[in-house]
Amino acid sequence: MTIGCAAVSAEPMARRTLVRITCFIRYQIDPFQRDAFKQYAENWGRIIPRCGGHLIGYFLPHEGTNDVGWGLIAFDSLASYERYKARLKSDPEARENFAMAQAKRLVLREERNFVEIVDGTFGVPSTFHERSK
Repeated sequence: MTIGCAAVSAEPMARRTLVRITCFIRYQIDPFQRDAFKQYAENWGRIIPRCGGHLIGYFLPHEGTNDVGWGLIAFDSLASYERYKARLKSDPEARENFAMAQAKRLVLREERNFVEIVDGTFGVPSTFHERSK
């Protein structure tokens, strides 16, 4: 991704694109439907890239709060996001995935925020070196 002057990527080098914003989706999920949410998220793994989003990933709670999941999808602009939303509406698998989530009532609440990367803070490798004992 290129944000300002910094170049970082969550994708392989050959597929690198300019990404200026990330849609950060916070889901309040039914904690008893974790497996259904996992399937919902896995389905987006096929759908989102096909419809033009740069999928960073979906995340389930591991420890701590058990009813919150996240999805991060990057775009080169808000206009790209709007085109992506239009493609989702016409994609049969996307409509089916939305319908499954509604029928199972696995997403209780969803909120979206659009964020940008602060230069020099994403994809920075660790410089920690553990000492030998």
